[in-house]
Amino acid sequence: MDALPGPLAELARVQEGCLGRSQLRRHGVGPDVVRRRVAGGRWQRVGPRVVALHAGPLPAPAQRWAALLHAGAGACLGAWTALAVHGLEGWDRDDVHVVVARGRSRGEPLAGSALHLSHRWREEDVTERGGVRLHRVERAAVDAAAWSAGDRTACGLLAAVVQQRLTTPARLAAALEGVGPVRHRGALVAVLEDLAGGSQAMSEVDLAALCRRHRLPPPVRQAVRVDGVGRRRYLDAEWHLADGRRVLLEVDGVGHLDPRRWYDDLLRAAEVSRPGETVLRLPALALRLDEARVVALLRAHLDLDDGSRPRA
Repeated sequence: MDALPGPLAELARVQEGCLGRSQLRRHGVGPDVVRRRVAGGRWQRVGPRVVALHAGPLPAPAQRWAALLHAGAGACLGAWTALAVHGLEGWDRDDVHVVVARGRSRGEPLAGSALHLSHRWREEDVTERGGVRLHRVERAAVDAAAWSAGDRTACGLLAAVVQQRLTTPARLAAALEGVGPVRHRGALVAVLEDLAGGSQAMSEVDLAALCRRHRLPPPVRQAVRVDGVGRRRYLDAEWHLADGRRVLLEVDGVGHLDPRRWYDDLLRAAEVSRPGETVLRLPALALRLDEARVVALLRAHLDLDDGSRPRA
């Protein structure tokens, strides 16, 4: 990176080697200097308003800064991009998502970014991490959910945010209430109610919905047991029957197909069960694709009569 005036060098350090042309001008670096250094292969243009002070590939943090600088003052990272900065894993998107108040847009977004114009802009929704302006977890999660293609993806994202301990169902519910009408609102309200009741993954949310639809007794969720080596384990669902018996249910997602996970899961199921208990393990997909068989199985093991109540 070429030598720069002290304040500009510090700004470049904070901004991952990216500077806006307006920032360069304010510090006495004019367009002729930029042109020469780009032509010499020392710098590179990143769109019409941003320069990177090197000629190599831009890592993700630099791409985020470039998109923000291109969008202009007042913009912030939002939705999936903001959530990734906050630490959400498994929900990456290729584009950098930038949000700006409606009426403050500077035109087309930078290549590789998505620009969202917000008509419900609130500065209190914005925070900073490492100098980067971005939406707080709750606003970013609600936006990403609302911009998702389907209900299930939207609900899965909120479940992941809670499961990864980035926020709570109550805070997400307050954020959802604050943004007004959005896509998937009914499904999002329902999933937050389930998450507040103890569901930690979409499979558990599906189970709760299935029990409501078919008038099955709601299970105790995330009950704690101690395994054979003293570790606290959390059960997906547990029913206490009237005759004192207990039925345990573990719902396995596709991640449980990994041989190392499968080995541990089988030992875990054996360790947390007690004499006289029934332990059921079902694939998560069955809750959606084979609902009738799952309901019949649960009715049989819960010893339900026609009124869907456990028999004494």
